[in-house]
Amino acid sequence: MATESHHNPLLEDFVFPPFDIIEPHHVGPGIRTLLKQLERDLVELEATVEPTWPKLVEPFEKIIDRLSVVWGIVNHLNAVKDSPELRNAIEEVQPGKIQFQLRLRQSKPIFYAFKAIRESSSWESLSDAQKRIVEAQIRDAVLNGISLEDDRRQQFNEIEQLAQKFEENVLDATKKYEKLITDKKDIEGMPTTALAMAAQKAISKGYENATVENGPWVITLDGPSYRSVMQHARNRYLREEVYRAYITRASSGDLNNAPIIDQILKLRLEKANLLGYDNYAEVSMEKKMATVSKAEELIEELRSASWSSAIQDMEDIKIFAKGQNATEADELNLWDIKFWSERLRESSYHINEEELRPFLSLPKVIDGLFSLAKMLFAIDIDPADGLAPVWNEDVKLYCVKDSYGAPMAYFYFDPDSRPAKKHGGAWVSVVVGRSRALSRDGTSSRLPIVHIVCNQTPPLAGKPSLMTFREVEAVFHEFGHALQHMLTKQDEGLVSGNRGIEWDAVELPSTFMENWCYQRDTLRSIAKHYETGESLPEEVCLKLRSARTFRAGSELLRQLRFASVDMELHTKYVPGRSESVFDIDHRVGQKTHLIPLLPEDRFLCSLSHIFADDYAAGYYSYQWAEVLAFDAFSAFEEAGLDNDRAIKEMGLKFRETILALGGGKSPLEVFIEFRGREPLPEAMLRYNGLLP
Repeated sequence: MATESHHNPLLEDFVFPPFDIIEPHHVGPGIRTLLKQLERDLVELEATVEPTWPKLVEPFEKIIDRLSVVWGIVNHLNAVKDSPELRNAIEEVQPGKIQFQLRLRQSKPIFYAFKAIRESSSWESLSDAQKRIVEAQIRDAVLNGISLEDDRRQQFNEIEQLAQKFEENVLDATKKYEKLITDKKDIEGMPTTALAMAAQKAISKGYENATVENGPWVITLDGPSYRSVMQHARNRYLREEVYRAYITRASSGDLNNAPIIDQILKLRLEKANLLGYDNYAEVSMEKKMATVSKAEELIEELRSASWSSAIQDMEDIKIFAKGQNATEADELNLWDIKFWSERLRESSYHINEEELRPFLSLPKVIDGLFSLAKMLFAIDIDPADGLAPVWNEDVKLYCVKDSYGAPMAYFYFDPDSRPAKKHGGAWVSVVVGRSRALSRDGTSSRLPIVHIVCNQTPPLAGKPSLMTFREVEAVFHEFGHALQHMLTKQDEGLVSGNRGIEWDAVELPSTFMENWCYQRDTLRSIAKHYETGESLPEEVCLKLRSARTFRAGSELLRQLRFASVDMELHTKYVPGRSESVFDIDHRVGQKTHLIPLLPEDRFLCSLSHIFADDYAAGYYSYQWAEVLAFDAFSAFEEAGLDNDRAIKEMGLKFRETILALGGGKSPLEVFIEFRGREPLPEAMLRYNGLLP
């Protein structure tokens, strides 16, 4: 074992992780050795701790960092290079890792040392960031059950293991569904890009003669494939079958998440009660800007602002479908809405998502995004391929430099969908955060390194990745998250980047960046034909911008369904009573969906955000952060979007506040520092076309 760990790439001293040589068999020995070492470090810290920064916070940060960096690598590979071997290796060591984390979070000597700092005469001499760290550690220790008996605290462990199982079931259920199509009639209306993906999938399944034109084609429930069918397939039976499969993922057989949901909710409620709270939402709100009542108020305010708009959306689709002599026009169902919406959008704005693709090639989109970042934030982004190993040949590495050419941060970019190996969705994760305590040379802070991961249409048939506008928005969105990690000026590692920021404010920079996709100059810079370089015609740009509010009320209601269900499950729901989680979802659905949800709808069984991620009693955070983000963007409008000098000044102000201060100040203070006042919801409603 010792010799194996000696040569274990997970345990090397690296700046960039050796992603190319880490194998599943390194995980068990590597994590076990690491946990033993960290346990020794923790025992030593508990024995020698004093209530000072060098004797408490710095060694404490180093322990947390070592675990989060190494586990982060393993977790990342699990998300982008999934395999049964890697899963099994993680499952073996996960209980030990969770055990150690809880032991660290529930360490009484460390807790009392943080309390001693809080009560000491030197408290007032600490910086804002240092005070926030101390207060957060005391709060988190209490929320982690520091004052409970050991056997009671054990219950906290189970939730994390259940969450991992939930996520695995979703991935497996998504992979399991495959629909082989051999008849051309069945795929009428489907765009070439989707058919190319479906033919490629067929080839991987042994149909080596599959072609885009003649098939056979394999449809999956992976995001790009599912969305293509729902938006474009003329075959109504196919849409219905795929829709029903999608909303019942992970809800039966070996992969059934329903009992896991009940168990997670039961344990969360018990945890809340043990800590003296009425429900889990109250626990969740301890780390948010909002309160339960404020979150519920926002959800209801947005819901009622969207409802009449959604009724009109539905009426418009019905009239349009009738005009097209659609047999289903009088009884549109849930699998018809996306299809007819897309036809109406094409007809109203003469925008065809597929015809836009050649104008939205990944290389040009990235060039435009980096130019925007340079203008707004005075940074340069240069390719750094070859500087560090990667996990897949499609992954790119970039270096972010300040206006003097000095490196500030690095990021990996992994854009393409790889359904067999890669989890769906898009996300940013931190490899290492900015930190003075973890400086390599003892003088300058360690620089941040992050991953940006998307799941967009891969390059096909020698062409670059040709994107949908939605995929462009996803890249801008994730880049916004990455900026907050990369441009942080916070040297205290425990509050640098987005660490220590109240959870309902972390989507601010990401949603803010999305807004720029629709700004005329940005749109002109990203939308250039991949072969000829010609810009997207001006009238199409205008249509794209006006199409932004198309069905905005309906789309917002869809999000509010999840936010409402999430809130209700974590405030009022009691496991084991007659009303099930699905009953609640259907009841909430009556206020958010004009067409009732299907009786067999089990979408909750694949809603990882709530059951396998940090959005439990926090899904409303998307809307809360949208209010902040749209309000922040409206400051640029007020300055004048065609006034370069004013925009640059405003961009630097945004960089020095929202992007720089991390969790070192409360997000409300940071927002006021940028905007000069508290946030208001008007801008969000206006951008969504929901203000009368």
